[in-house]
Amino acid sequence: MLDRVEDSPLYPLANPRSIALFGASNRGDSMGTSHLLSLLHLGFEGPLYPIHPTEKQVLGIKAYRDPGELPEVPDLALLVLPTRVVPEVLEACGKSGIRHAIVVSGGFREVGGEGVLLERRLKEIAARYRIRFLGPNCIGVANPHHRLNTTFFQFDGRAGYVGLASQSGSFVTQMFKFLDNMELGFSTAFSVGNEADVDIVDAMEYLGACPRTKVIALYIEGITRGRYFLETARSIVPHKPIVAFYAGGSGAGKRASFSHTGAMAGSDRVYDGAFRQCGIIRASSVTELFDFCWVLATQPRPRGARVIIQTHSGGPGAAAADACDRSGLQIPNLSSETKERLAPFVPPTGSLSNPVDMTYHKDPTHYFEELPRILLEDEGADMLLVYFLLPTQLVEQTLGRMGVPRDRIREETNKFIDEHAKAICALPGAHRKPLVGYTFRDLKERFILRLRSGGIPVFPEPARAARAMRALVEYARACGH
Repeated sequence: MLDRVEDSPLYPLANPRSIALFGASNRGDSMGTSHLLSLLHLGFEGPLYPIHPTEKQVLGIKAYRDPGELPEVPDLALLVLPTRVVPEVLEACGKSGIRHAIVVSGGFREVGGEGVLLERRLKEIAARYRIRFLGPNCIGVANPHHRLNTTFFQFDGRAGYVGLASQSGSFVTQMFKFLDNMELGFSTAFSVGNEADVDIVDAMEYLGACPRTKVIALYIEGITRGRYFLETARSIVPHKPIVAFYAGGSGAGKRASFSHTGAMAGSDRVYDGAFRQCGIIRASSVTELFDFCWVLATQPRPRGARVIIQTHSGGPGAAAADACDRSGLQIPNLSSETKERLAPFVPPTGSLSNPVDMTYHKDPTHYFEELPRILLEDEGADMLLVYFLLPTQLVEQTLGRMGVPRDRIREETNKFIDEHAKAICALPGAHRKPLVGYTFRDLKERFILRLRSGGIPVFPEPARAARAMRALVEYARACGH
């Protein structure tokens, strides 16, 4: 494992100070132009140098005929060109001193035939000039912390803590909005494409050392450097969780992976065993991939698999208990001491069993402060799963009945919701136990948004919450807890 992320050969790829762009033009339908527009949209702060044989300016930026004419040697070259000219352009980059490149262009190993020979030539040129490059057949890097987006989709999400290494290019771009809807964002996302030079292991090593990355997500279609992959993962996992989605396990997946990047997918069982050996948590879908990343990055490691469920009513509680059981989690009985402490807050119509069902409460602070605190202090609880329900309209009506002036109701409602959300968000850190939520309400309600932005994962149904909590248990065991 790297001691410093700056020591990674990928550091200039993910944090370039300047970029030369091959393929951008004044034509709006040009793919290279889309990549330049993405860089401009996110506000890349370094110099951009379009290289074009005839244009004097590209999108108002001074253009150059050849990389040798540039006023400096750029940190990075971005190539979005016809396949046949890519090798000679990469050689021109090497001669001008450029040592890092992203080859977006496709038509190499993944198409077979002459494409295989062209990719071999790329590798030979890169070795001759000591160029490290991503691709070919990739979209490069998105590092919103550095205002870098070399993809053809403009980035409007947030900078975050999820690091991604993907053998699919467009997968990175499809996840921009997907993560944003979960109140999450990328630290850095790599599209490695055909892995002619830089591969998924190199990207994983970079993310392992990246201080902005709390959890690593892998989208895998096939691994070539198996032993180094396992060794690298083993060195990272004790310090940072890794979650993988393997898309090549089925027959259809194998065929799709090979036609996509030329990756040779292997047996599903082999990958399952390999992940288990090195402590990687396996996701069975893209949704699980980021659900697991979410809880692993925000919640403490649990001591075991015992879950206490807190709810307002029987239905959500029963659904959560069933989901936990199906995910291999335990639903323990509460201790007599915990029941005694809960008794003043739970009405006769409620339940002191697990799930703890409060049914009705005159003072909502009990549900959001006293109850979860008491439950987290139970020695038999490793994790707490809470059903969250605090509609803005209900709070406004309650405050109105309490005599709050109409012109102050909205302000006081927001203050009330924010204070309770803040109190809940402090609980996992204070008790060193995970707290995960679920709701059947709108995820865009103020209360849920405040919880999510404060580090509490809140899922739209209990099954996803339970599977994510199971991932916490698996990671704790992989780390020896």
